[in-house]
Amino acid sequence: MSEACDGNNGTDVVVQVDSPNVQYSKEYIESTVDYPVNYAIDQDNTIVIKPTITKIKIRTKRTVPKTGLMMVGLGGNNGTTLTAGIFANKYGCSWETKLGVKYPNWFGSITQSSTIRIGMDASGKDVYVPLKSLVPMINPNDIEIDGWDISSMDLGQAMKRAKVLDIDLQNKLMKFMSGIKPRPSIYIPDFIAANQLDRADNIIKTESKSEALDQIRTDIKDFKKSKNLDQVIVLWTANTERFSEEIKGLNDTSDNLLKSICKNESEISPSTLFAVASILEGCTYINGSPSNTFVKGVVELAEKMGVHIAGDDFKSGQTKLKSVIVDFLVTAGIKPVSIVSYNHLGNNDGYNLSAPQQFRSKEISKSNVVDDMVQSNSILYKPNEKPDHCVVIKYVPYVGDSKRAMDEYTSEIFLNGLNTLAIHNTCEDSLLASPLILDLLILADVFTRIEIGSDSMDYTPLHPVFSVLSYLLKAPVVPKGAPIVNSLFRQRACIENILRACLGLPAENNMLLEYMLPAKVFVHFEKEDQKNSTSRKC
Repeated sequence: MSEACDGNNGTDVVVQVDSPNVQYSKEYIESTVDYPVNYAIDQDNTIVIKPTITKIKIRTKRTVPKTGLMMVGLGGNNGTTLTAGIFANKYGCSWETKLGVKYPNWFGSITQSSTIRIGMDASGKDVYVPLKSLVPMINPNDIEIDGWDISSMDLGQAMKRAKVLDIDLQNKLMKFMSGIKPRPSIYIPDFIAANQLDRADNIIKTESKSEALDQIRTDIKDFKKSKNLDQVIVLWTANTERFSEEIKGLNDTSDNLLKSICKNESEISPSTLFAVASILEGCTYINGSPSNTFVKGVVELAEKMGVHIAGDDFKSGQTKLKSVIVDFLVTAGIKPVSIVSYNHLGNNDGYNLSAPQQFRSKEISKSNVVDDMVQSNSILYKPNEKPDHCVVIKYVPYVGDSKRAMDEYTSEIFLNGLNTLAIHNTCEDSLLASPLILDLLILADVFTRIEIGSDSMDYTPLHPVFSVLSYLLKAPVVPKGAPIVNSLFRQRACIENILRACLGLPAENNMLLEYMLPAKVFVHFEKEDQKNSTSRKC
C-alpha cells in the first residue's frame, strides 16, 4: 500500500553575501551594483562603442506576503493540476503506479527545482545553490487557491475529467480537491469556440460588462478578506479567445476603455474585463493565453495604477524548444530557412483551438518567437527577411493531455548545403504548464518587492509591464520602446542576473579567466580552519 498524505518536511539552503556592496536589515536586502551599458553609434560605416557604467541601488523587501492565486479557468486541466500539485506536495502524498510508489516534486519549476552558479569554493570547484535560496520567495505550500470557471464542477470532479493524474493520486487528493468550487465566470460566446457551450453552466448572470467587472472585483475582495491575504495575483489559464480589435476611441486609452466597458461595447473581451478588474484592485495580472488581452488601454491603466501585468501565453514545450534550437542555429552561423511546427492534442484547450478564430490567436503567439533571433544576424538575413514559418494545430481527442509536437527545421549551411533537423516531442501539456504557473506567481511576487534607485534617483518599483517573466511566456509583452527578446538563454540570464544584483553580485560573465591566467592575478579565499589545518599538517 502507498503511504497516506501525512505532511512533507524539507530543508532549505540559505545564501548570504559577505560584501560591502550588500546590507541586510529586518525589512530589506539593500545592494549596490555597477550596471554597464554599451552604446553603439554608427559613424560612416564604423560602429563606435561607448561603454558606460551606472552605479545603481537595489532593495528587496524580505517579508514574503501571504499570497492567494485566483485562476480564470480554475476547473480546467492546468488549474486542477496545479492545485493538485500544491496539495500533494503540502501533505506529502505518495501514490502507487504500475512502476512503483511515486512521490510529489516540483520538477519543471525553475524556482523550486533549478540551481544557479553562485561562485567557487576554495578548491576552485563551482558552487551551485537553488534559485529559490537567493532572495525570500513564496513557499508553494502556503499559496491559497481560488478562481473562476464557466463550468460548475468542483475541482475533484474536474480533476477526474481532465485525466491528467494517476488514479491513485486522484483518490488521495479527492478530499482536498472536492472542497473547492469555482466562482461563476464571464461567458461571452463571441470570444470562444461554440463547442464550449456545453460546459457553460456557471456564469455571472448579467449582460452588463460593468456589472460583470464589479462582480469580479467583489470576488477578489472576498477571497482576500476570507483568507486574510496580503495580496492576490490573478492569472488567466482559461480558453483562448479570438483576437479583439484594437480600435481608436474604444480601447486605445485607459479612459476610453473604461467608458467602453460602461457602454457595454461588444469588442471588450472577458479577459480584458478580468485584467481591468485585477488592476483596479491592485492585483498583478498574468495572461497565460495568446489572447490579446493587453490592448493599449489595459497597459496604460496598469501604468497609471502602478500595478504589474505579464503575458502572453505559457511557454512550456514546443515553443520553448524552438527558442533554443533557432538561437543555437543562428548564433552558430547556420541559416534556418524553413520552420514547420505541427502538433495535435486532445484536451479542452485543443477542442477550443479547433475553431479557426481561436487557432489564429495561438498561431500568432507561436509564429513570432524566432523574430528577434533572426534579426540579430544581418550576415544571414537581409532586412525584413525571415524563415518560412508554418504552425499547425489539430484536435485529436484520443491523446488527451499528452500533446504530440513535430518540428522540422531546414537550414542553409556551408557552400549552399542543407541541414534538416526533425524533432518529435511528446508534451504532457498540463504537467509542463502547471509549474510555469507556479513560477509566474512566485517570480511576479519577487519582482514586485524589488525597487531600484541611484544617488540621483529615489527608489522606484520595476516597470508595470513585467518583461522579466518572458522566459515563461511565448509572446512577451514589453514596455513601450523595449526590445522583445525570445532567446531562452537571454531570458533565463535576465532572471538570474537580476537576482544576483539583489545580493550585490555582478552578472555572470562565464569567461573563466581564473582558470586561464596565473593564480597570482586573482584574489583567493581560504577558510580559516583550512589554513590552520594545513599549518598543523606541516
